[in-house]
Amino acid sequence: MDPERPGPASTDPSPARLAGESTASPRRLPIMMVRKFTDDLAASLRCGSSARPVLFGFMMISNLAGVALVLVLVIVAIPTPDMFAPEVLWITEGVLPVYVVMAMTFGWVWLIKRVLAGLRWENDNQPLTAKDQCNAFLAPWRLALVPVVSWTIGSALFAVLYGRVSYEYVPKIIRGTSLSGIALSATCYFFAELMLRPAATIALGGGQPTRRLAPSVMGRATTSWVLGSGVPLVGIILAVAFAMSQQHLTRNDLGLVLLLLAPAALVSGVLCNMIAAWLTATSVRDLHSALKRVESGDLDCQLDVFDGTELGELQRGFNAMVEGLRQRERIRDLFGRHVGRDVAAAAEDQSFELGGEERCVAVLFVDIIGSTRLVTARPPAEVVRLFNQMFAVIIDEVSRRNGLINKFQGDGTLAIFGAPIRALSPETDALGAVRAIAHRLANEVPECQAAIGVAAGAVLAGNVGAFERFEYTVISEPVNIAARLCELAKSDPHRVLSSAETVQASAPDESQHWTLGGHTVLRDLDRLTQLASPNDCPTGPRDTHVVESLPAQIRTSGFPSNMVR
Repeated sequence: MDPERPGPASTDPSPARLAGESTASPRRLPIMMVRKFTDDLAASLRCGSSARPVLFGFMMISNLAGVALVLVLVIVAIPTPDMFAPEVLWITEGVLPVYVVMAMTFGWVWLIKRVLAGLRWENDNQPLTAKDQCNAFLAPWRLALVPVVSWTIGSALFAVLYGRVSYEYVPKIIRGTSLSGIALSATCYFFAELMLRPAATIALGGGQPTRRLAPSVMGRATTSWVLGSGVPLVGIILAVAFAMSQQHLTRNDLGLVLLLLAPAALVSGVLCNMIAAWLTATSVRDLHSALKRVESGDLDCQLDVFDGTELGELQRGFNAMVEGLRQRERIRDLFGRHVGRDVAAAAEDQSFELGGEERCVAVLFVDIIGSTRLVTARPPAEVVRLFNQMFAVIIDEVSRRNGLINKFQGDGTLAIFGAPIRALSPETDALGAVRAIAHRLANEVPECQAAIGVAAGAVLAGNVGAFERFEYTVISEPVNIAARLCELAKSDPHRVLSSAETVQASAPDESQHWTLGGHTVLRDLDRLTQLASPNDCPTGPRDTHVVESLPAQIRTSGFPSNMVR
């Protein structure tokens, strides 16, 4: 499995990124230098194969440092009994180095290979199983078990060997090795958890586990204190008790022991608590950054789920929340595309009710001339492409002037200006859109000749239908006039007709582009309607296939009866 999951957000699962990035002030420079060192050390970790040498090298070095610390404790801090006495010299200079080499060679290599073998799925393309997820989060504990086992065996072995010479060696050996082993195990655990976060990210990315795979945040904090501060404090208590029971231990010897253990307690406590706090703060810092992005409107962010504690559940919950927001935004976008952005916004802001309100709007109809011949003469795919090109021009010009595409019906389009969003001069907006549409269709889609009719006036605008299914529309005489004018425009050279009332109600900058014409009686109307046509629109031949008679005998085949009211 590719450790870099695809996604819009940064998905680099390396500990360098997962440790968090921020801009530091000069006062925080020392802290950032330490963080940068750890980040650089972990930057190459992308999968289990590269984690193996880094972890192995760290544990080798830390164990050698632990051995050196024990030697300082038992030789310098607690000089009696003497570790270099002739009767025990063969143990100190012979058995001890051999055991260290054997522990490093056999124990460490075998255990590390066995632990990291459980992470080989990182480079496979097989689906993750619950066992794989469990192995990813048990790996730090299993790696911490390595020093526990090796130091426990070593402590028992050397306690027996030195104890055969003198029982006074036993408490000295047990105290020094046990405390160092526990502190070393804690260090190995926290380092392994940091280094194996890429594996945890991939494991948790494979699905939600059935149970929590790591201790809680409180458990992590408690463990860090116990192992980082509690163990050295126990060492100090034992040192004092040992000094009280051993009469030959001088005050200088006790002071030396305390001078070694107290700084060790201070340093180990600070380091363990810093690492534990760092592990927790990383998740919180990433979550805070992601929340800021969501707050600014960026929903293309996703957190890497790499923490097995409650913080991992929080990361997963955030991703689920953002996915829900993205789904909601997709639905809102689709809803706006279907009914219009303004209608969708009005539906969200207002409570639903059937009916409407009286508005002063401008209505335009666009209908293709000779669509039947176009459909029969061209392949269906090409016809759809031409229709979509024409609709794209209409939508662009109508939206540019804050109009609403109310509906598409076959090859016809109904657009509204002034509803549901009120307009200062819907007549001006509609007439400007009509002229722009006519010019662009002639230049960009010359294969499609379209007729356009526009009218304005008071209409009833609102939701029509039932509670189960309804739509936003406008109903009144201007709608009928625009539909009749659209049909009449098919016989007009300009292909565009408007009512004179609409032109007269528009702004002077727009009305100057129109010329008032004669009067005609439109079908279903019992009064004369004065026509107007644009001065600068391209002209076309009269379509005698569609309009075969005088304007008073208008045919309305272009739009279904339910669109012409």
